[in-house]
Amino acid sequence: MLTAKDIMTKDVITVAPDTSVEDLASLLVQHKISGVPVVNESGALYGIVTENDLISRNKRLHIPTVVSFLDAAIYLESSKKFEEEVRKIVATKVGDICVRKVITIAEDATLADIATLMSDKKKHLLPVVKDGKVIGIVGKRDVVKASARRAD
Repeated sequence: MLTAKDIMTKDVITVAPDTSVEDLASLLVQHKISGVPVVNESGALYGIVTENDLISRNKRLHIPTVVSFLDAAIYLESSKKFEEEVRKIVATKVGDICVRKVITIAEDATLADIATLMSDKKKHLLPVVKDGKVIGIVGKRDVVKASARRAD
């Protein structure tokens, strides 16, 4: 049975939280990858950043509907979501746009577990972590390649 250790990319490209958004975009294009783990100065996982985070940064800002009642502003939508969108749009560093709650896997995660996690959580990059450090990464392409190998 194939595991994350068998299909993961071991030479993982990472960035630091203080990497500029422009440098991140160049890195993704240069290496033809869709995202990278964000690690702190000690190499511990800080977050993950993907093309989707860059795209979200460039989208139009949706201003929530507000109703004024007795000198109070009542948001009809989440003001927290609006604040998060503003933060990402004005961001200049990776640490400001990356996802901090990262779904990770262990190197012994099975192919079925990885595929299920990617499908259920709608995540296409899963860092493989051991002792708090990134030792690999599994992307949807790795899962597809592994499925093709099994079919042979």
